[in-house]
Amino acid sequence: MVKSIAELTEKELCGKKILLRVDFNMPIENGGVSETYRIKANKETINFLIERDAIVGLVSHITAIDSFEPTLNQIKEVLGINFNFINDCIGKSVKIGLNNAKPGDTFLLENIRKYEGEEKNDINFAKNLAEPFDLYVNNAFSASHRNHASLVAVTKFLPSYAGFLLKKEIDNLSKALRSPKENKTLIIGGAKIETKFPVIKNFLDKAENILIGGAIANVFLKAKNVDIKKSLTDDNFLPEAIKLLEESDNIIIPEDYIISDDMILDIGQKTAAKFSEIIGKSKIIIWNGPLGKSEIEQFSQGTKEIAKAIINSGAFSVVGGGDTIAFLEKLALVDKFNYVSTGGGAMLEFLAKNKLPGLLALGYE
Repeated sequence: MVKSIAELTEKELCGKKILLRVDFNMPIENGGVSETYRIKANKETINFLIERDAIVGLVSHITAIDSFEPTLNQIKEVLGINFNFINDCIGKSVKIGLNNAKPGDTFLLENIRKYEGEEKNDINFAKNLAEPFDLYVNNAFSASHRNHASLVAVTKFLPSYAGFLLKKEIDNLSKALRSPKENKTLIIGGAKIETKFPVIKNFLDKAENILIGGAIANVFLKAKNVDIKKSLTDDNFLPEAIKLLEESDNIIIPEDYIISDDMILDIGQKTAAKFSEIIGKSKIIIWNGPLGKSEIEQFSQGTKEIAKAIINSGAFSVVGGGDTIAFLEKLALVDKFNYVSTGGGAMLEFLAKNKLPGLLALGYE
């Protein structure tokens, strides 16, 4: 099990410079952050460190834009704290900022993917990143499936701990994974087909029902000789889908769908009703990925009905995936679920029982 910052005393944190890896990789629309759940999810850990008079350096990547600079006011508003921005991650400006800081001060460092060493997990870059700090805390579960310097190599140079968010992710996903097969339902949707198949395979003997929608359902429909026309699919997984349908009786695919421009873009009413009935009898539900092209209102009905069915079921529910969270935030439904994971790919990797480099670096296996 990983060491948590909860184990550290106020004396051990007071005045210490903490490198806190967060995941502020947010979608940007019209120049602003369009989904803030990942930022909010870090508040508990950040406040814990500030209240104990640590000096906190937040480090993250962002892919939608080059720099965090245009998002600073929004991040401050969501976190409810003021912080200083340093337009670098290593070197003189970081050292000066930290050396001049008072206990309780917080800094946001620049987009770490500006440096080649980050994605290469370069040991020298990690050493430079770690140099001005006393402790390292990983709170970025959603990035921990990446073998990157700020998640892996940096732990070689600093005493390393898990933040509260990372610990919650491990505990809740483990609970869902290890619970009995009976009355457990896995719902898989979304468009990233290659990341979903390993999860389905891992849950064949772990879930009573596996409900499939989104683009991944098109692979299974094609495996049953349904003409999916121009729908998004991946024929690389077709043989596997055929085999899974032949050998498994707990995979349930759509029986009707909404078609537009020769593409399947949502589950139909019969399928939504059938899925909802199964959900209503479940005690544990794990959901990753919308059931249709939910960002477009006319193709969001299936996903809405599934969300409502999960909420009304009374089951222990674990939900994740960037598109799913964005959809639930839009409808103000995020707090209706027992646990909403910040992880998309990381959640899927964890549920597929794959090793996450960022967790391995902290000693979690």
